[in-house]
Amino acid sequence: MGARLRVFLTREQDRTLFNLRTAEVPQKVKDRAEVIRLNAHGWYVEKIADHFNWTEQTVRTVLHKWQKLGVQGLWELPGRGLTTKWKEDDIVFLEECLKKEPRTYNSRQLAQKLESDRSLKLSPDRLRRVLKKRGSFGNEREGAIRVSKTR
Repeated sequence: MGARLRVFLTREQDRTLFNLRTAEVPQKVKDRAEVIRLNAHGWYVEKIADHFNWTEQTVRTVLHKWQKLGVQGLWELPGRGLTTKWKEDDIVFLEECLKKEPRTYNSRQLAQKLESDRSLKLSPDRLRRVLKKRGSFGNEREGAIRVSKTR
């Protein structure tokens, strides 16, 4: 068992952390704020870790970040994860092709078209997810029924 780690909050800090529970912030931020409040109210690191089903080291990391950075330590740093390979105009290009050309495409064919025309290699699964997230094509059932491109 490590040394006891305890943070102390002012009323204003406690109120700020409490208000984060209902704010439009990521769930991770809400959880971290609650970890800090529980520790300030006397909960030990082990008990907080059990409560959140986290490791003790994760709880300690959250508490140390609070001591070092304050409220800013609750959020993730920008730049995490991979950068996207595709650009907005690549997807716009595909959407224009789908509008103009009289044929239909599946995601594999769209990926091949993107690779041949724009020299961008994107997997069919990833391309499908990007188009679906944008709300692009494939969701308009009425349009597919009204104008069939397969005739």
